[in-house]
Amino acid sequence: MARPASLIDALRHSDEDLCALIGKWEDYLAHEKALSKHSLRAYQTDIAHFLNFLHRHTEEIVSIEKIADAPIQDFRSWLSRKALEGVKTSSRARSLSGLRNFYRWMDRNGYAHNISPSHLASPKLPHKIPRPLNIEDTLRLIAATSELGSDWVGARNRALLMLLYGGGLRIQEALDLTVGDVDHARDILTVTGKGSKERQVPYLKAVREAIDAYLQANPYAGDAANPLFVGARGAQLHQGVAQKLIRDVRKSLNLPDTVTAHALRHSYATHLLAEEMNLREIQELLGHSSLTSTQRYTDVDYKALLDIHKKYHPRGT
Repeated sequence: MARPASLIDALRHSDEDLCALIGKWEDYLAHEKALSKHSLRAYQTDIAHFLNFLHRHTEEIVSIEKIADAPIQDFRSWLSRKALEGVKTSSRARSLSGLRNFYRWMDRNGYAHNISPSHLASPKLPHKIPRPLNIEDTLRLIAATSELGSDWVGARNRALLMLLYGGGLRIQEALDLTVGDVDHARDILTVTGKGSKERQVPYLKAVREAIDAYLQANPYAGDAANPLFVGARGAQLHQGVAQKLIRDVRKSLNLPDTVTAHALRHSYATHLLAEEMNLREIQELLGHSSLTSTQRYTDVDYKALLDIHKKYHPRGT
């Protein structure tokens, strides 16, 4: 598996036993936990930063013994260093979570034991309310995105965004779809989400028509095992390309920076909630393992209600 440069650098300052242990942990994350490439890279980057910090802090080669014996002050200093480097609170919290995962894995498998990471308080995260698009801006975004590129690329862009909004998919879930995952007979997609969990997602006639138009125009369309969304050379479309596409279009439409691929998923959930769909049903469609994640959308709806009340109530201004 490909490693980020930061981890390659960190392992130069680690002994052979620790290097081998990190490799086993990576295999566990990639195969047993079935993390996405993005999540795996985040974990690798987190452990790399910690190993580099320990090397600079102790001025010695980092070993399994050293990470097992590291006092809680070292972990606090590591988090403080990240804060001084301007790392956001959310990223520091994620990094601590990644490090805890590594230490729990070592403990379970008998490699090393250190309870200090579990005793650290996570950086407090502000409560972030999702920012959905309104229906008009959503349709503007889809229309403008479909006009970029050649005929088949424009058709691909439209099908992708229609699917993100019409099915509430995460961007990587959509890009990981194969041609065979689309079941037009039932208007259902088989989606593989976090933790390799599969779910069935229904889609609308407009989404089916957009996918059909794209497949008919796509010069690389192949058998059922081929990626549904492909790039200019026929390989699976990269997430970075799709994200840049949306950034370019939102800029041309003077839409805010909060308009992202994930905002389309937020919009899907929020608009369903506005139409009084049950939270449990939305949870199933989104693939959330916990209802708590889905309940964030009630905050969005409540905020919209307050804004409307303030705008129209005689004493609102």
